[in-house]
Amino acid sequence: MTWPRALWLPLGLSAVLAVLAFLALCLGAVPTPPAKLWAAWQGHDDLTRQLVTQLRVPRVLVALLGGAMFAVSGTIMQAVVRNPLASPDLVGVGAGAGLAVTVLLLAVPNAPAWSVPWGAFLGAWLAFLLVSVLARDGSRLPPVRLALLGVAVTASLGAVQQLLLVRAPDGLGAALGFLSGTVYAADYERLARLWPWAALLLPAAFVAARTLDLLALGEDAATSLGLRVPLARALTLSVAVGLAAAAVSACGILGFVGLLAPHLARLLIGAEHRHQLLLTALLGALLVLVADTLGRILLPPLEVPAGLITTLLGAPYFLFLLRRSAARTTA
Repeated sequence: MTWPRALWLPLGLSAVLAVLAFLALCLGAVPTPPAKLWAAWQGHDDLTRQLVTQLRVPRVLVALLGGAMFAVSGTIMQAVVRNPLASPDLVGVGAGAGLAVTVLLLAVPNAPAWSVPWGAFLGAWLAFLLVSVLARDGSRLPPVRLALLGVAVTASLGAVQQLLLVRAPDGLGAALGFLSGTVYAADYERLARLWPWAALLLPAAFVAARTLDLLALGEDAATSLGLRVPLARALTLSVAVGLAAAAVSACGILGFVGLLAPHLARLLIGAEHRHQLLLTALLGALLVLVADTLGRILLPPLEVPAGLITTLLGAPYFLFLLRRSAARTTA
């Protein structure tokens, strides 16, 4: 990969993202033309200013951060387990985090906001370990088996979560509605519990880019190049699980973002992680922002959850990958 391409692609995507973020501030059940937005920004329209600053700005920021975190988490998982089908929502991580958040808030209704991502982190790790143990075949982790067992465990954990939500008090059930995969009603409280994890873990992922390159070569090759593989796997997977868990605690499970964005980034810029990670983060943010904006304008005044749109986009691609992996396994 040449450096000019590695520079202009992220710069171009950043410019597109800035334009779309501005449009997302203007669009919604109450359209806000740019001139009105500018007037509100100058203090001439308090109602519009309140609409934009209190509702749309945190929503756009949560969408951008959540998308980037899911995407980078997927990139790390695919490199560490060397499986193109690995993604937070397909290996149980998202469902484990969602179930843990539900249990935490049912058991401790007044739990402090900072404890929610930590509960999600614990649930995500336990679910990922369960899927890994069930899918392992000796020292191998077959892609199709991992994907199928991940889907099964995800469905089981999701069913338990739905059962708990049905029996939850009305207020709590409604408050946890975002876990179905939407940034609707995202506020500064959700943003506050998301950004510290993003500020810590996204840079950590970029620092680990060289380690991910080595892990993607396989255990023997990585060991021969001096890498302490068990420690490297534990640290990088902790970053991946932490990113996904924090994202789930703020915007629920955004289906297939962690699968689509890494694959798109590899097609555009190659497999070298120092280039791929930044592009993956931008693509993940772009996917979720576009999905959320479309969800606001497709069926007004109803809102289509962003997770539903990303799932409709990602499911066909996942089936294509699953079929291709199965064909390679049987060949």
